[in-house]
Amino acid sequence: MKKWMLLVLAFALVFTLAACGGSGGETPDNGAANGTAGSGTDTGNADDAKKEEKKEDVTLRIAWWGGQPRHDYTLKVIEMYQQQNPHVKIEPEYASWDDYWKKLAPQAAANELPDIVQMDLSYLTQYGEKGQLADLTPFIGSEIDTSNISQGIVDGGKLGDKIYGFNLGVNALGFQYDPALLQKINGQTAIDPNWTWDDYMALAEKAKAANLYVDTGMRPEVFFSYYLRTQGKSLFSADGTSLGYEDDQLFIDHFSRLINIVHMGAGMTADQKAQLKGPEDDPAVKGEALGIWQWSNQFVGYQQLAKRELAMAPMVGPNAKQGLFLKPSMFFSISEHSKQKAEAAKFISFFVNDIEANKLILGDRGVPGSSAVKEALKPILSPQQAQVFDYVAWAEENSSQMDPPDPIGAAQVFEALKTITEEVEYKKISIEEGAKKFRDEANKILAQNKK
Repeated sequence: MKKWMLLVLAFALVFTLAACGGSGGETPDNGAANGTAGSGTDTGNADDAKKEEKKEDVTLRIAWWGGQPRHDYTLKVIEMYQQQNPHVKIEPEYASWDDYWKKLAPQAAANELPDIVQMDLSYLTQYGEKGQLADLTPFIGSEIDTSNISQGIVDGGKLGDKIYGFNLGVNALGFQYDPALLQKINGQTAIDPNWTWDDYMALAEKAKAANLYVDTGMRPEVFFSYYLRTQGKSLFSADGTSLGYEDDQLFIDHFSRLINIVHMGAGMTADQKAQLKGPEDDPAVKGEALGIWQWSNQFVGYQQLAKRELAMAPMVGPNAKQGLFLKPSMFFSISEHSKQKAEAAKFISFFVNDIEANKLILGDRGVPGSSAVKEALKPILSPQQAQVFDYVAWAEENSSQMDPPDPIGAAQVFEALKTITEEVEYKKISIEEGAKKFRDEANKILAQNKK
């Protein structure tokens, strides 16, 4: 009897153990809790890790202005970024300068700006203060790596206590010219770095005698602003509600020189400029003008079109150091209405910090702010690109602090200035009438900024 009972108990025990083992294999929670199904536990953790590693798909829109070479390399940089970040898809939108702003305005009005917007200093205040651009401050030092970028570069896009644009590089104004033509008309191959307005006017006379233009003109707002700085003044008042100078003689002095150059035949008329089909049609490119006044980052493109050796000279003086400044060439801003601000900031960081990306960009958007990028690019720069980097480095030591960003309404002021200087050029009004008319129109526009 006892033996029979022992057999029954033994059989029951075996059945019970078998049943428990089967239950452990069928219930994942048991295996995880008891640690008996080791391989099942590892697989579960690996699956969880994969879920954590998989990033949510993101689509970003990015917009910029420029010429075909800029479009081409920017698309390559975007492709590079997408390869390294497969969860990100970037949709490009690009156009020429004029078309770009015509397209951007209605997008802004509808709160449909692209996630990343290439922004110019002259529009930063307008878009920033109207709530169209996000403050980048929360992303600085985190999503946007600034470990090799100076605070001065970062602050280039600052309005008040907010950063509305991240500086893509810096530029400096200068005169870019053909040394062979200079030799022909002046017996020299280089312009004296300490040249003056009198030297410039004398050069215009010699260019005319050689049936050449001295240059293709100075953009009114850019170079009038420079001239005012050399006189201790500024184009706009500090609060952006009026012009920043009171003596109209400054307007008369500056534009009299430039208009006299046109009237003597050493400069292009407004009509002649309007008939140019494109950059390749510019007289400076074709060897029909000594040079061109423009920003340093435009030198390489000018050189490529001209297909001959060119050089760079500083701005004309006196007081050139007081007038010259380093300007953020352009910014990348993030739309305030973007739903992917952090991801947009990561792309901006890649654009300004990645060495391989900058081997494609090569300073086209201004000399890079990152010291690491500049150092890495030195061995691969062409002689023309090296000239740009060297000129900007020189300008850092021979310039003054930049004026605050242009106020709201600046674009309208610039358009008025262009129209009025053309009226003076065509002798529809006198230079004195032009100075007064500009003051009246500009102050009327800027007065709207008064709070």
